[in-house]
Amino acid sequence: MSNRRRLERLVRTKLNAVGRQFEEAKRAYSDARSATLADLPTDDDGKAKIVCRRYAEKRAVPLDAEGRPACYDPDHSDCQGCLEDIREDRIETW
Repeated sequence: MSNRRRLERLVRTKLNAVGRQFEEAKRAYSDARSATLADLPTDDDGKAKIVCRRYAEKRAVPLDAEGRPACYDPDHSDCQGCLEDIREDRIETW
């Protein structure tokens, strides 16, 4: 393999890695910002730490722009209650 190809491959590999790191950082920032706006405790990745009403378990989940957990199912009554609790600051956290 020529030096030029090695250099191109190295640059391409490094740029891909930087792009992945940037996307991960952007996602973590967005998750932390959403959780902070909802006034919820977060984990190291910026995900909101809630107790899921549907499955009765502790979860770290990202929130969307409207403050809904990623696991939110609009057709499930427990999920609807969870969303109401988040909006009214009554959600169980850990």
